[in-house]
Amino acid sequence: MAKRIQLSRHGGPEVLEYVDFTPAAPGPREVRVRNQAIGLNFIDIYYRNGLYPLSLPSGLGSEGAGVVEAVGSAVSEFQVGDRVAYCTGPQGSYAELSVLPADVLVPLPAGVSCEQAAAATLKGLTVQYLLRQIGKLQGGETILFHAAAGGVGSLACQWARALGVRLIGTVGSAEKAERAQALGAWATIDYSREDVRARVLELTDGEKCPVVYDSVGKDTWEISLDCVARRGLLVSFGNASGPVTGVNLGILAQKGSLFVTRPTLAGYADTPERLRAMAAELYALVANGTLQVEIGQRHALADAGAAQAAQAGRKTTGSTILLP
Repeated sequence: MAKRIQLSRHGGPEVLEYVDFTPAAPGPREVRVRNQAIGLNFIDIYYRNGLYPLSLPSGLGSEGAGVVEAVGSAVSEFQVGDRVAYCTGPQGSYAELSVLPADVLVPLPAGVSCEQAAAATLKGLTVQYLLRQIGKLQGGETILFHAAAGGVGSLACQWARALGVRLIGTVGSAEKAERAQALGAWATIDYSREDVRARVLELTDGEKCPVVYDSVGKDTWEISLDCVARRGLLVSFGNASGPVTGVNLGILAQKGSLFVTRPTLAGYADTPERLRAMAAELYALVANGTLQVEIGQRHALADAGAAQAAQAGRKTTGSTILLP
């Protein structure tokens, strides 16, 4: 027997139950991992509240890191005792044990701890595809990145600095502004007391930004459009304030022949080879110190509901992990 978080209905944090379960034996191409640390992400909340479909009852969570405990008969790339991480597998990482397809696992190098991997794999791979694949930033650009003090934003600030990119980060307080700038943001905008549109125009000498990254969604959609330069790109990659709906494509013409994309990690890490190449780039930057992984909160697995409530209430900084 092992412990996991399970939900039988959609709703708030109260629907999360800490229960006993018996993990299945690995199939031919599966691996059983004993989780040492588990990542907590906004997408988990979307599954919990029903924004994203989930067949109930179900486990929850998609990110974790730990040690291989058993392998299926057709698995050759991993062995018992290997340290691995994952973030694109089926729901169920909020658990002491997870049985996963071998194709979603990535090897964990010696210079990266399980806690670092659980805190940074999903967020870091997200930043990788945002900055290195979608934006294809070369250095010298000035970009806008919402929620720059959050888990994804804190890594984006550092990675942008390493690329020579000027990142303007929106934040909700003076404390978060100081933190984002310490991590590498070129400038910050405190949306609680500053006009984001006006500040972007000021900071870019009226040019706006060639790329705007928005994980907030409904509350920032129109602001983001107003901050994109002519023929620029708006990357909408999250729904922290709710989904963007009722979009009139004509507004893209009105704002300057803009481009918009709504990407997902699954759309970029869509093969084991691409996933592991992206992870290797991320982990190399973590191991050499270019990316500092800040774990702002650690919660026991049993307290997953409280951890999610704090994240949804924007009361967290950096990454949050659960410990089995």
